[in-house]
This record gives sequence, C-alpha cells and structure tokens, in this order.
Amino acid sequence: MNNVALSVDELREISKKARLHIIEMVYGAKSGHPGGSLSIIDVLTVLYFREMHVDPVNPSDPGRDLFVLSKGHASPALYSILSLKGYFPEDLLTGFRKISSKLEGHVHYGVPGVEASTGSLGQGMGVGVGMALASKLDDKKNWIYVVIGDGEIEEGSIWESFMAGYKYRLNNLIVILDRNMIQLDGFTEDIMPMMEIKNKVESFGWNVLEIDGHNYDEIISAIEKAKKSKEYPTLIIARTVKGKGVSYMENNPKYHGSPPESEDLYLKALKEIREN
Repeated sequence: MNNVALSVDELREISKKARLHIIEMVYGAKSGHPGGSLSIIDVLTVLYFREMHVDPVNPSDPGRDLFVLSKGHASPALYSILSLKGYFPEDLLTGFRKISSKLEGHVHYGVPGVEASTGSLGQGMGVGVGMALASKLDDKKNWIYVVIGDGEIEEGSIWESFMAGYKYRLNNLIVILDRNMIQLDGFTEDIMPMMEIKNKVESFGWNVLEIDGHNYDEIISAIEKAKKSKEYPTLIIARTVKGKGVSYMENNPKYHGSPPESEDLYLKALKEIREN
C-alpha cells in the first residue's frame, strides 16, 4: 500500500487534473461548491498520492489509513482525487449531483474510497476521533486524517472533539484545517472571529503547526512532523486561498457554493488552470 515518493512537480500535475475535474463537475451539474474544493485540493493530493497508505484494489484492507472530509460540501475535491487514484473510473464524475449517480453533493459513504458520509458540519471530526480511538483499542498502527473547514470550527462539536482527542492521547490523529477565511455567508472573521486558532487549540493540549496549504514541501513536512508526535494529536492549520487557481473565484465568497455561471467563465476557469 505504500505510495511511490512522487516529486513536487508530479504532485502539482495531479492537482491540476483534479482542479479541472472540479470545474467540470460543478459546471456540468450547475451546482456545487468549487471554492472550498479548489482550496483543499493540494492537501488532498499530498495525502492520497504520497502520505496515506491506501489501496484502491483492496479498499477494505484493515490496516489502511483512514480519511474523513468533515467539510463534506467539498465533495468535488475528494471525488476527483479518488477517481485519479483509481477507486472508480474518471468518467463517472460527469454524474456528479445527478439522480442516477452515487456522487451526491455531499460526501457519501456509498462511493468507493469514502470512509464516512459527511455534510452536516461539525460531525466529521467526531467521526475521526472515534476512528482514531478504535484503532488504538484494536492496536492498529494506521493513521487517521480529517480535513475540517474554518467556517465549520464555529461548531461546538469541533471543540468537544479537540477535548476528546487530548483526553485519549490520539497521537494517531492528524486534523488539517482548510483556513481559506471564507464561509457560506462571507468572510469568517466578519461572521464569527476565531482570532488566534493556534493558541486556542494548543490550550486544548494539541500539537499545532501552521503552513501554506498550497506549498507541497510545507504540506509534506508538516505531516511528517505530525507523525513524530509520541503522545498528542496534531492540528495542521493550512492557510489556503478559496477558489485557488481560478482568478475570478479566488477570495470571492460568491463561489463558495456557485459554479461558473456562463460558458465563457467555465472556459476561462479551465484555461487558467491548464496554464498555471
């Protein structure tokens, strides 16, 4: 199940393909969440193509690493990565959000490679905590990864999960915060200021690292540091750009949950991604 150590350039090409899929999926469905999918795709690329021990041929291997996308509305990101990894054919992505398809708008357990259904924000991290605790009780040596959103951390259940992660010394749990500063209704700091997240989470007993969530070297380094923790879980705060790779979507709250509204904008998005 070990991944080949791909170069940064190879990882970047995979993320480019995934970004193209994201735009194609939401435009084809005329709905979906491109902004937060584009912001987290570099992290997902590193996880699935370098760090995580998973096998699409044997997706139920009991020793596999587990991943939970707690911000389940970013399903285009996970679905595109799973297809590129080989869990299911890429042409199935055209069914995104269509009645006859398993690729629902929020991440769904029925999709090959998906470990947990998510979408009701604040719950996915609790699922990850449960997985990590179960792995320890079963004496497994796998890693549990959870991606949460920065609008999502307004949910009290997230902070309950931080408390539980510390109490049970879940050093097999790595949580990554997609800190793109935008949620459904606007900019996070206007809606519910979180201020110094690092200090808050450290006060809950966690290791906390801060990185550029689009810098592959920093993503890789942070995950490797997190794996060296002997006692406590780790939060990686990944500073990202909402809509990364598409100029008119970047840092624009409108595209939290809106696809390109015209063919011209759709083609512009594809062109910019290909040329970046």
